[in-house]
Amino acid sequence: MARPMGGRVPEKSKDFKGSMKRLFVNLENWRYLFIFALILAMTSAILSLNAPNKLSDFTDVITKGLQPNINENTFNDIMNDPEISVEDKVATGEVLSKFNENLSSNEMLALIDELPEDVYEKVKPSINMEEVKEIATFLGILYISSAILSYVQSFSMATISNNFAKSLRTKISTKINKLPLKFFDQHETGDILSRVTNDVDLIGHNMNNSLASLVTASTLFIGSLIMMFVTNWIMALTAVLATIFGFGMMGLILRKSQKYFVQRQIELGDLNGHIEEIYSGHNVVKVYNGDKDSLKEFDRLNNRLYECNRKSQFLSGLMPPIMGFIGNFGYVAVCIVGALLTMNDVISFGVIVAFMVYIRQFTNPLNQIAQAMTNLQSVAAASERVFEFLDEKEMSSQENVSRHLDKSKVKGKIEFKNVKFGYDEGRTIIKDFNAVAKPGQKIAIVGPTGAGKTTMVNLLMKFYEINSGNIYIDGVSTSELTRENVRDLFVMVLQDTWLFEGTVKENIKFNKDNVSDEEIWEALKVVGVDHFVKTLPNSINTILKDDESISAGQKQLLTIARGMIVDAPFLILDEATSNVDTRTEELVQKAMDKLTEGRTSFIIAHRLSTIKNADLILVMKDGNIIEQGNHENLLKENGFYAELYNSQFQS
Repeated sequence: MARPMGGRVPEKSKDFKGSMKRLFVNLENWRYLFIFALILAMTSAILSLNAPNKLSDFTDVITKGLQPNINENTFNDIMNDPEISVEDKVATGEVLSKFNENLSSNEMLALIDELPEDVYEKVKPSINMEEVKEIATFLGILYISSAILSYVQSFSMATISNNFAKSLRTKISTKINKLPLKFFDQHETGDILSRVTNDVDLIGHNMNNSLASLVTASTLFIGSLIMMFVTNWIMALTAVLATIFGFGMMGLILRKSQKYFVQRQIELGDLNGHIEEIYSGHNVVKVYNGDKDSLKEFDRLNNRLYECNRKSQFLSGLMPPIMGFIGNFGYVAVCIVGALLTMNDVISFGVIVAFMVYIRQFTNPLNQIAQAMTNLQSVAAASERVFEFLDEKEMSSQENVSRHLDKSKVKGKIEFKNVKFGYDEGRTIIKDFNAVAKPGQKIAIVGPTGAGKTTMVNLLMKFYEINSGNIYIDGVSTSELTRENVRDLFVMVLQDTWLFEGTVKENIKFNKDNVSDEEIWEALKVVGVDHFVKTLPNSINTILKDDESISAGQKQLLTIARGMIVDAPFLILDEATSNVDTRTEELVQKAMDKLTEGRTSFIIAHRLSTIKNADLILVMKDGNIIEQGNHENLLKENGFYAELYNSQFQS
């Protein structure tokens, strides 16, 4: 499937602050759940911030438990203990005299093993398991609580984003039915589809991933910074300075690489443009032997793109190692400074462990914040496009419209009286249109491109509002009738055949209830397409898809059969035979003749041979009727119609 035009969402918004403000206003229905999710995200981050200090305590308890319980008080207690024999006290004194600060842990433990058994029980290393269990239980509860809160927050944000995206689609679906045809004439179909699909999906997806992540990352960043300074300001300064140094290096590289990324997009656009141009004009290139020149130009553009890619990817490839370097550099700095402070009894070994965690909590959020802000920029840009669509001017209100025409009682007379219309205020297309269509007449509208033929049909169907004048259906002004009532009176067959993915039956009885299979087969038979439908695998229950081998003529006949099902007094055929060959045109023409029976019909056609049997031919030029009459009379007048008709047979 071809990629819709306008499908790319801009990276930057025009008014980020204003767009995000309006986005939050539209989240009003989920305001409390949204606030709840953000509180959970913040609480989860705060719980995570308490873990490093508890890990520090946990480390200190274990470290302390691994050291022998030997100090000056312990020696005095042993010497004054009456339960210890004199021989053991003497032996203990000899062993303890060998202790000094230069002994390694293994040598110290070896000396302890030489102590008498009753003394050994008093000084042996012993970990306080009760305290270990208490801290471990607290950490377990802390981490589990943080995980549960994070899960509930993620679920809440997913609920909000999905419901919000659903509400946007509903609003767009409602809005699209209220927009005038002028909007669709002025906007590319791909751009409209992109707003409904790409932009709404992007808003839902990125909002889900970014808002809570931004809150969590900001809380972790600020909280870890505060906790580091509360724990030890010297270590905190070490960690911050090490991180700033690393991010400073990253900033320099990003500044250098940015121009290559920009240039890469420019070069890629130039190369793609050249490829598209050469492939679309491939025959011309071959005919004029332009292969070498086009290949030479391709090589030039390809080499320039290669250079930009090489430089940008090399520099961007440095980011992961640099991020790793920042983390490792911070760890090394903390370990060195921490070791010095530990040796001077300023901090315990557990503080170093805590800072190792704090550094990760301090550096990682910076990436998350940057990514979240980038995503929110895309959300703002996409929301601007969606809200711009929702703010489009709608069709005029029908609150004061009270008249209604029952199509079963409509006789079929239409009168155009002094109709004037222009798509823009300064340019009038239909200047002073007057015409009367009697019940059951076949009216043909002909003229050169831009004469206003299709415009008249659009005015008749109330796709546009006329500037002045009036259009009457059985004496009732269309301004007094609802658009739905007016369109219910018409059957319309366009030059662009439209069949949706569904069965033949569903396509024929589109938007009409209580249609029997017999009625469908009768319609297919009348237009002469019943034999083709019978050859399909499942007859009228065959599902039609884009890849089905159905010719343009067969599609047109099926759309005419759809019109046969609709019991309406008026018929519009807009260039219904323009996309078929001459032989198929005869079949379509016969089907259209059947369709026009008993209906007041308006036929727009470039092939004038198809409207020779029309009761009245209106010849339009520059928005006015310049000639009218039947085919024979207009040819006898030898005017503009005769000139148009005869030009079709000139070689």
